[in-house]
Amino acid sequence: QVQLVESGGGLVQAGGSLRLSCAASGSIFSISVMGWYRQAPGKQRELVAQISSGGTTNYADSVKGRFTISRDKAQNTVYLQMNSLKPEDTAVYYCNLRDIRNYRYWGQGTQVTVSS
Repeated sequence: QVQLVESGGGLVQAGGSLRLSCAASGSIFSISVMGWYRQAPGKQRELVAQISSGGTTNYADSVKGRFTISRDKAQNTVYLQMNSLKPEDTAVYYCNLRDIRNYRYWGQGTQVTVSS
C-alpha cells in the first residue's frame, strides 16, 4: 500500500504564501505523475498542478504564475509553493500519485484558508 502524507496548510492573508509538502511511502511502484488537486466547499475536485517523472509540469490556468510545483524524486516528495494567494484559493488540497500502472493514490488532504 502507498501512503501520502501532506503538510503545510494553514490560514494566510490574501497576498501571502504557503508551501505544501507531500511525502509518499510504502510499496511505491514506479511513479508516473505526482500532483495537487483541491476541492472547495460545494465544488468539484480540480487539478491544481502536476509534475511528471520527466519533470514536465502542468498548471490550472487559475494558478499559473503564482504556484510552482517541484519534486524530490529521491525522497518521493512533491511540493507546491503558493504565492500571491487569493481568497478563491481556499480549499482542501489533496496530494495525488499515479504510477505507471495507472493506479492512483490520494492523501488525506490539508486545509488552505486565505482571508481577505
